[in-house]
Amino acid sequence: MKNLKQYLDYLIKGIYAGIVIGIGGIAYLAIQNKIVGSFIFSVGLLTVCMYSLNLYTGKVGYILVNKVSYILELLISLIGNFIGTFLVGNLMRLTRYTAYIETAKNIVNTKLNDNLLSIFILSMFCGMIMYIAVNNYKKEKGDIGKYIIIVMGVMAFILCGFEHCVANMFYFSIAGIWSMKVFLYLLVMVLGNSLGSIIIAFCYNRFNKKLLEDKVK
Repeated sequence: MKNLKQYLDYLIKGIYAGIVIGIGGIAYLAIQNKIVGSFIFSVGLLTVCMYSLNLYTGKVGYILVNKVSYILELLISLIGNFIGTFLVGNLMRLTRYTAYIETAKNIVNTKLNDNLLSIFILSMFCGMIMYIAVNNYKKEKGDIGKYIIIVMGVMAFILCGFEHCVANMFYFSIAGIWSMKVFLYLLVMVLGNSLGSIIIAFCYNRFNKKLLEDKVK
């Protein structure tokens, strides 16, 4: 019963994370200026960090310092992220803002016309930025600094055109474009985000440990 309650907690926190990322996505679609749009989009990740929600791309890098059971938490969180973004995307399809749907379709078509290797590489770079942003938020003691790194991280991955699997779940949902190809591309994005995050996490853990050992000496 305790495990079931815990897993339900992971799912609910994952759904909420998907919802706020979806809201960030709506804000991005509403603003024509990409710089301003990417800045406003950061409200999603800021909310995730401030309320300790379960966003897959913000958690996967910590797989290196957790038990094997953490993998299940990640998978449940990812399912929750999908539910949350799917819900927000499809609810928006019922509103008067049909222009957002067309904008999302253009974004989605660009992604689906790309090749899988390109998608994987762009996803990997996004995963790196996500770990850096979230980890610095957790480690930074100053209030201003931790918020700045989140905003800069989100702006960086959006303006660079990197692929974020959860944000893309929202775009696919509001565009109403779902197929086996879409799920294949999402899988590649998840793998790329995961590898990128784990690579940076490994470097951080490795050199941070060495730094502590040097201080002891």
